[in-house]
Amino acid sequence: MRAVPITVTTLAAALLLTACDSGGDSGNDDAKPPSTPSAAASGGCAADGLDAQVGPVSEAPAAGDTGTVTVTLTNKGAECTLKGFPVVRLHADTAVDVPQDPSAPAQALTLPEQGTASFTITYVRGDGGKSVAAKTASYALPNSAGAPVDFDWSYGDVARKDDGAVDATVSGFQQAGD
Repeated sequence: MRAVPITVTTLAAALLLTACDSGGDSGNDDAKPPSTPSAAASGGCAADGLDAQVGPVSEAPAAGDTGTVTVTLTNKGAECTLKGFPVVRLHADTAVDVPQDPSAPAQALTLPEQGTASFTITYVRGDGGKSVAAKTASYALPNSAGAPVDFDWSYGDVARKDDGAVDATVSGFQQAGD
């Protein structure tokens, strides 16, 4: 049986294909200029390659209380990397951006197939008035051209700070699971 030579040939072909998009000069002056790579082509994760689950949630019970909403992402495809912070928006009459947690450093997190990562939205419950009466929220992955992923927001109004910014933050990606 010739399993070893076929395995070696397959591995060599895979490495050769991986090296083809190194971003360097191909040596072909007639080649088209490179287009902006998609998240998947550049090794980044694409939203359509991840399963999302909202929860656990620690809902803020009353105005002024703090709550958290965790979003867990499971990679259902090839290994990919999440870099930076998710882009999170709360949707009421208009969309309101949720700022990044200034105390959380951005990091690159590599997800193997079936690997999991999470991010957390921390918010202060509002009491109406100048609060954001969000009904849905959305997130987008950094450096991804894919459409944002929407989910229901049933955790109450989100307070605004004195400067008008929403009183919430989003964490960077963190390893989840085992």
